[in-house]
Formats: sequence, C-alpha cells, structure tokens
Amino acid sequence: MAKFYPALDENLRNFIARQHIFFVATAPNDGRISLSPKGLDSLRVLDDMRVAYLDLTGSGNETAAHLLADGRMTMMFCSFEGDHLILRLYGKGRSVKPSDAEWAELSPRFPTLPGTRQIILLEIESLQTSCGAGVPLYAYTGEREALLRWVTKKGEAGVREYQHEKNRLSIDGLPTGLFEE
Repeated sequence: MAKFYPALDENLRNFIARQHIFFVATAPNDGRISLSPKGLDSLRVLDDMRVAYLDLTGSGNETAAHLLADGRMTMMFCSFEGDHLILRLYGKGRSVKPSDAEWAELSPRFPTLPGTRQIILLEIESLQTSCGAGVPLYAYTGEREALLRWVTKKGEAGVREYQHEKNRLSIDGLPTGLFEE
C-alpha cells in the first residue's frame, strides 16, 4: 500500500543510507524518457526536502538536458536486501556545475571522484513509499571500478574532450548546459 509523507524522516533517511543503488528518471516535454541507475558514494541527503548526487561523466547527459527542458525528476530507492520497501522522491531538479556559486557549498559534501561533471540537486515536492514485496533479493558484493579506471586513464584533458563531444547535447539533441558558462 502506497503511503505519502510530507518530508524525509529519520527512518526514510536511514533507508536511503543503506541503499547501494538508486534510479533517476527524467523526461523532456517531447522526447525520450531517461531512467538511469546510479551508484558509488555519490548521494547525499541535504535536508528533509532536498537530496543531491555527484554526477560523473558518462556516455550521455540526458538528466541535465531534461532538467533544463522541463525540470521534473523522480528518484527511486529500492530495497534488494533485508525488508522490502520502495521509496520514490518526486520534484524539480537542476544541475549545479563547478562554475556555479552553489558548487562551493555542495561539493565538499561529496568525495573527490575523477570525471565529476556536475551535482544534480532535487527539490522534493512529494515522496511516497510502496511495499516492493515483488522485488527479488540481491546481495551487494561491491562497487564496480570500471568508470573510475576509465576516467583516470583518459586524464582530465581527455575527459573534458569526451564531455565536449558526447555530453553537450542529449540523444534527442537538447542542450545539457554543461559548457554554457
């Protein structure tokens, strides 16, 4: 049975802290819907109505493009170990880039990871839990290091070149705002 909450409480914060993976969904008014899994030590609960994650270089930058175009964002946390539960956070998201004034406030909350391109901030408008009783159990065995090895091997200049080539536009041709400073 779905239950809505006015804000994140201690139990929900603890549930988020135990998850090793979360999912981010965004969509422009017209175009593809993006649904992406996220991991590593990239998520922070900022307060009862705001969460943020450190966004690393990837093959696309759909989330940033969709947030510029529309702003709607949903984050989902799903228990794969222990008690079953799904938590969805609905709201408006935005990208905070290293050139933004907010970067100085937010970035110290995260580890320094190679390939960082932005912080995605979600202002929560509503949140709900549902049972998740049909979700299978999976055991967490560790983080994948492939992305971190790839960006370290490319080096800072190589990553920036890759971002210019692959991350300035979404797959639907929408601007991501990554290099608009």
